[in-house]
Amino acid sequence: MDEPALPVKRDVRRSFDRAARTYDEAAFLQREVCARLVEHLEPMRLSPRRLLDLGCGTGHAFDALAKRFPSASLLGLDIAPAMLERARRRSPWWRRMLASGHPALVCADAERLPVAPASVDLVFSNLVLQWCDPARAFAEASRVLSNGGLFLFSTVGPDTLKELRAAFAQADGAPHVNRFVDMHDLGDALVHAGFADPVMEMETITLEYDSVTAIVRDLKAIGAVNSLPSRSRGLPGRNRWRRMTEAYEGFRRGGVLPATWEIVYGHAWKVPPKRLADGRQVVGFAPRIPR
Repeated sequence: MDEPALPVKRDVRRSFDRAARTYDEAAFLQREVCARLVEHLEPMRLSPRRLLDLGCGTGHAFDALAKRFPSASLLGLDIAPAMLERARRRSPWWRRMLASGHPALVCADAERLPVAPASVDLVFSNLVLQWCDPARAFAEASRVLSNGGLFLFSTVGPDTLKELRAAFAQADGAPHVNRFVDMHDLGDALVHAGFADPVMEMETITLEYDSVTAIVRDLKAIGAVNSLPSRSRGLPGRNRWRRMTEAYEGFRRGGVLPATWEIVYGHAWKVPPKRLADGRQVVGFAPRIPR
């Protein structure tokens, strides 16, 4: 696999901190995908005591997760402090004062979780892993999950924002849109991280806009801006912006401009390791049942 360049974490944190104020109003796609991800829990036989919302943002999944698992304690984790402050405000002030039914919130990186090994039974992650090194994030999810625990996530695939990527390629050739990992490679990475029987699904959601400016405005409002290490610094020049918008206009159909999102859903179960860190193989023995 040709490894994609990874976003710069400090820039990702800064972008989402800046977007915290506008995120909830603009994140209609994120809310819809979150609802569909929660629906994936329907057939799962799972009663978690503790669950982790990995990359919780402003906490829009908290209510759905609490409704489905009312007896579970919920930990919300995000890299952006301003997003967590918005998540904190979702609960009434009296509940925050009593710490009653309010999720615990932690500011941290999904690739370096400040969570004890085997301490959670469900890791839920909605549209976050595209900002991470998947192998590292999967390894950390595996580490914190108990044996038999579930990792359920959504992320975006290579066709996401393909129109914007193509338009910028005609404008200047510089990278302006992240390159996202294919779902088959994500499945392989899950197995490598110690998960069993990964199930991967994909669907395409196309948003429609009147203008390129509206597309870029929404992306900025949710914090989904260019954080690649090789990106151009500063604002795009007038000529480059004109070339990009003219190229994007070539995608206009029926009076609207499409913005494609390839949504990838995945889940897998944590299984006991077959080998220890020193290479020794783990062999399980079941007690003999007397006849």
